[in-house]
Amino acid sequence: MAIPNIWEWAAGAVGLFVVLAIFYVAWRYWQKRRSQILVEPPIPAYIRAKQKLEEALALIARPKAFCILVSDTIRSYLEEQFDFHAPERTTEEFLRELNATDLLLPEQKESLGKFLESCDLVKFAKYEPGEPELRELHGCALRLVDETEPKEISNSESPVSNDGLQMSLATAEREQIANRKS
Repeated sequence: MAIPNIWEWAAGAVGLFVVLAIFYVAWRYWQKRRSQILVEPPIPAYIRAKQKLEEALALIARPKAFCILVSDTIRSYLEEQFDFHAPERTTEEFLRELNATDLLLPEQKESLGKFLESCDLVKFAKYEPGEPELRELHGCALRLVDETEPKEISNSESPVSNDGLQMSLATAEREQIANRKS
C-alpha cells in the first residue's frame, strides 16, 4: 500500500476548507435574508370580524347566505377573541356554555341569544326576513363586536409614557437584531 504524498493531503485539506467556507458564507447570507423578511402582524379578531360583516352586506338580498355568514362570523370571532369554542356547537349548547362563563355581560349574552336564534330561523326554518330585519341582525352583530373589542389604554392611564414605550421598543428591536447576528 502506497503512502499518500503530503501535497495530496494539503490539496484535500484546502479543498475541504474552501467547500466549508462556501457553505458558511451561503448560510450567513441565508440567515441575513431570512431576518430581513418582514412578517406582518396578524390582523386582530375584531378587525377581521368587522371586515367579514361588511362583506356580508353584499349578500343581503339572499337572507340564508347572509345569515350563515353573519352568524359564522360572530361565532368565529368569539372563538378567537375569547378562546371559546363556538363554531361546531348547536346554538343551544353554545348559549348554555356561554351563560356559565363571564366572557360577556348579561345584556350581551341575551342579545347574542336572540341574534343566533333569529339566524337559525332563517338558516333552518326557511324564514324569509325583509331587508330591514337583516340590517337589524347585521347591526346587532356589529354592536357585539364593537362592545367586546379590546380597548386601548390612553396615555393618561398608561404607567409608561409614550417616549418610554418608544425607547423600550427601540431597545427590544436592537436586541433582536443583535441576537440574529450571533
